[in-house]
Amino acid sequence: MRKLFVLILALLLLPLSPVFAEEAAQSEPSVTLSPEEWAKQVMNENSPLSIDVIPYDELPPVVEGQHHYLLLCIDQWARDARPDGIKVPTYANGSRKDMYGNTDGIVLVTLDTRAHRIMLTSIIRDALIKKTNLEESDGDKYGRINRVYNDYGPETLCQIISQHLGVRVEKYILFTFKQIANIVDYMGGVQIELTDAEISALRYTVLQGTVTDPNGHDIQSGGHHPAGLYTFKTTAWAEEKNKTTEKNQKNDPSKVVKRTGGCSAVLYMRIRKFGGGGDFMRTARARKVLSLLADKCRSMTWEDAQALANNILENNNKTNMNVADMLQAAEYAFSLRECTIEELRIPIDGAVRSHHYAGMATQEINWPYCREAMEDYLQNSFLVADDEDDDDF
Repeated sequence: MRKLFVLILALLLLPLSPVFAEEAAQSEPSVTLSPEEWAKQVMNENSPLSIDVIPYDELPPVVEGQHHYLLLCIDQWARDARPDGIKVPTYANGSRKDMYGNTDGIVLVTLDTRAHRIMLTSIIRDALIKKTNLEESDGDKYGRINRVYNDYGPETLCQIISQHLGVRVEKYILFTFKQIANIVDYMGGVQIELTDAEISALRYTVLQGTVTDPNGHDIQSGGHHPAGLYTFKTTAWAEEKNKTTEKNQKNDPSKVVKRTGGCSAVLYMRIRKFGGGGDFMRTARARKVLSLLADKCRSMTWEDAQALANNILENNNKTNMNVADMLQAAEYAFSLRECTIEELRIPIDGAVRSHHYAGMATQEINWPYCREAMEDYLQNSFLVADDEDDDDF
């Protein structure tokens, strides 16, 4: 009955919405520029356009039933986690030091138990952001989003993302490449639809015995490998090679065993210079792998889901989630395992342009416009009813 009630309410309000929009525009003009207006703004080589963010204490409350988890992956196969409470790492000359890795993978997972939705929102790694943790007069107030973790820590990154997207994000899990690979391997590998360009990129980077083409042939073998569905999974041959590599690793613990299907899946997610699209396609590949892994969870039992949650808790570099938090997230995900995975990329089309700032290649983003898109994306929940609620009004 609630579904019918919500639909009727929406239909009743639709004829009035243009009037309300016009009145709102007259009384309180929006500061959000359209893509066309924003593109006309003149850029300064040394200073970006002012970035408009929401003060943290003015962020709207989280929508009922929505649960946000920030998944982060640093650009390292193995690296110690950043200690809490330290200052920005610097060299002796005072310049920034990349000591704990940059978060080149940034994906916000939203589990909506009220509207029965799973949403993946990826943020491009070189997005230019305002350092909202600094006073206006305290240092450089702009920077690339992927450097925030190394410089200020994951809590600050959660805060900055919250203020730029208008969504309160508090829970995070940070991984290394190897930990992502371990999780993929734990789930039995993954099958990915590859293009000719992606095959060319992977053929000489993935390790023998970890990727097979639609005909079951190793991608590193001779002959033609057609575009199609490729299997990323550790074979017996690769497992035997791993044993040899692990012996060497005992002498040097800093070395990482990379001869697995999971490691090859990570290499796929890292493709940037083949097939066009650059970092935009890289974030799309990360969302694709996450979606494929989520699809594998559809047939899981609750016991399987609990075991996976424990595996993730063991395979992360840093998180503010405890066992209870992880199991709660697993329960939410398990209840939504039949949902279609929805995806959004930040920046959205028309809200980004390249900008060289402080010696860095960055992407300047129309953040207010992206916030509106994010709000629409999340607020669609209100038009999706809870079918389990059968009240009779």
